[in-house]
Amino acid sequence: MKKLLLLSFLITTIISVQAQDKKAKAPYDEALAKKLGADNYGMKMYVLVILKSGSNTTETKAKTDSLFAGHMANMGKMVEMQKLVVAGPMGKNDKNYRGIFVLNTKSIQEAKQLLESDPAIKAKLLEPELYNWYGSAALSEYLPYHDKIQKSSF
Repeated sequence: MKKLLLLSFLITTIISVQAQDKKAKAPYDEALAKKLGADNYGMKMYVLVILKSGSNTTETKAKTDSLFAGHMANMGKMVEMQKLVVAGPMGKNDKNYRGIFVLNTKSIQEAKQLLESDPAIKAKLLEPELYNWYGSAALSEYLPYHDKIQKSSF
């Protein structure tokens, strides 16, 4: 009988702890969903850009540095326009992938137009591959926090 009571107590405790671990779902915020362009799942389409090493390998270091400074400035412009949501370099790899962008655009064509203003892409130091990508519409909401955790800028 003792074992049965102990087992009963243990099962009740486990069920109670599991119930407490489940977090209540945040209430749906229709205004925020609309502002962010979310569908019923809280998702939306973006354009994923994979930047690869381009065909231009003959530029001087000074010219390359200048083109990449323009690349960084162009990224800042796209952030201000609320078109660039995620960006970052990739580690060494055998596919010559250099970095990624997630662009908040309605189409690949619109994304291509944005990329035309990038000096490193124009000079063929970088070559973009573009794909439609379905992700959380809240993705851009992290951007204001980045400034709060960034000690230095590029």
